[in-house]
Amino acid sequence: MSTSSATTKYLRTSAQKAGLVLDQIRGRDVAHALATLKFSRKMIARDIEKALRSAVANAQQAPGFGGDVDTLYVAACFANQGPSMKRIRPAPMGRAFRVVKRMAHITVQVAERPSKSKASAAAARARRTGKTVTAPASAS
Repeated sequence: MSTSSATTKYLRTSAQKAGLVLDQIRGRDVAHALATLKFSRKMIARDIEKALRSAVANAQQAPGFGGDVDTLYVAACFANQGPSMKRIRPAPMGRAFRVVKRMAHITVQVAERPSKSKASAAAARARRTGKTVTAPASAS
């Protein structure tokens, strides 16, 4: 199971605003996450989409990749606070107020979902329904 990541640095948005969009795609399949980002009304979603596509491309180039992009999912995604630009805004009576223009670093990690074998799928189905699975009798 391979894991790949992509980081976009110095985006002109706050980490809090980026985190709202990242929460929507965390744990989802890549195709579903890309559709969510495409139709999101947040401007930061375009930059997150680029980072996600980059992480998928990194996964395809990684050794040990299974070759099927449909098995990839967003394993982790987070936004860290970057440097802040401090600016001065004039205020009444000769004073000055500080304006902080924030930046964020966004990291998106994708991984392959483990493939299920038929035996483990049958066992999981039996656990859900409460039935017991019997092993086939061997002829001896």
